[in-house]
Amino acid sequence: MISILKYIMAIQVFILVSQNAWANKNPVKNIPQILIELENELIGIQEKYETSQNILFLKLNVINTELRKDKNPNDKINLILKKDDIEDEIKFNKLLEQNEISKIRFLKGLQIIKILYEKTLSLDHHFASVATFNEISNLSNPNQYPEFLELKNNIQLKQDKKTGFALTDILGNNIYTSVIHSFASLLSNPDSSKKEKEASMKEVECILDFTLRMHNDLNTIYFETAFLQKSNQNIMVELENLFEDYTKPIKYLVSLKECRNNDDWETVRENLNEYLNVIDKYTNDESQQYKLRKMLINLEFSIDRLLQFISMYNNHIDQGAKFYEKFGIMLNSYENEKQCTTKIPVEYQKLKDNVQISIEKFNTAYKPIEINGSKMKQILYGINEYD
Repeated sequence: MISILKYIMAIQVFILVSQNAWANKNPVKNIPQILIELENELIGIQEKYETSQNILFLKLNVINTELRKDKNPNDKINLILKKDDIEDEIKFNKLLEQNEISKIRFLKGLQIIKILYEKTLSLDHHFASVATFNEISNLSNPNQYPEFLELKNNIQLKQDKKTGFALTDILGNNIYTSVIHSFASLLSNPDSSKKEKEASMKEVECILDFTLRMHNDLNTIYFETAFLQKSNQNIMVELENLFEDYTKPIKYLVSLKECRNNDDWETVRENLNEYLNVIDKYTNDESQQYKLRKMLINLEFSIDRLLQFISMYNNHIDQGAKFYEKFGIMLNSYENEKQCTTKIPVEYQKLKDNVQISIEKFNTAYKPIEINGSKMKQILYGINEYD
């Protein structure tokens, strides 16, 4: 079997890597960088074990050659015993390599979960701010504009008591019936001159043009943003469930939300180190190989769940980016913006700016995680693209 000194050195290397990965209380908030670190650490592990494996295979080749040449039965028995020892050492060496790879992948996965949670929280705040942004639906309702309300009041005061009629509260707040009724009353009022009617219409023409043209688009943005917020909340629930599954093997039973709020990542690290210490102990104990395999499967299953979530997250971000690109086209479609620039509410321009910033964020801060091809192999199988 592998020497005790070699085994201790392997454990010391891993402990050092683990401590470095967790020592910084403000971890790198950049998933591509984590994947690069993962790639470099995997290559380092593979190179280390490849060197020792090559030495063992050379020894094995020498023994095989001697077995073919040596005719002495006693010598052959000794050579066969040596060969068995080397083959056991090769298997054990491979097991150590797989253990280290599983540990590194689990550590990096935990870092990715932490970052993704911050991203989904940030997205939730973003969607909430847009969905309630000065009540987007009010931007498309002329009844929310003082100029139009003043026109309605003037019409009501001058309304012919015999032929005129007032709308009910429900129809009065409906933008279409309210506008039609106001224009019909204005045009049919015999007490107002043509010049007065034209002046009244001029005062509200931009408001009415903007609200009637943009009503459907603004309401679409409002409701689809609410839909995106709900989708993001579902993503957060999935991530919280993932964290629960991910940390269950290491006996950390606190929710992701509570862990974050209490900054309890140190406890997660301690539980993980205890779990890894048991793995290291079982690795060198042939009687515990079943338990060792079970513990490693728990780590591998957690990584698989993380990859499934990342695919879901990527789809969510892609969907959000497409929605906001559509919002940008809608908001830029108002053809009379220049003529009515002084009458259009400032919230409209702020909303346009907000959507543009959001598109940029979807392409940078919230962008999908690129784990296709070689990166997917590295996370899922612990191998690099040249293997």
